[in-house]
Amino acid sequence: MTDFDPVSEVAALKAETKMIRKRSYKQRKSRLDKYHTELVAMHKQGATIAELTRWLRKKKAIKVADSTVNRWLQNRE
Repeated sequence: MTDFDPVSEVAALKAETKMIRKRSYKQRKSRLDKYHTELVAMHKQGATIAELTRWLRKKKAIKVADSTVNRWLQNRE
């Protein structure tokens, strides 16, 4: 017979779950961070949020909402 201990197995699984669910507090990266220079420069030149969103979709193949770009710019400028 094997030495299977369900109590210790469940305890190990619970500990693993706790580690998986633990929130990381480091800054999360946005998909837009790669294009920071271009986005900020175009916005300063007068591009609207809709135009920036359209540029991301056509030139960089990134589909994001206008509100995402707006929020990202507010946090970065």
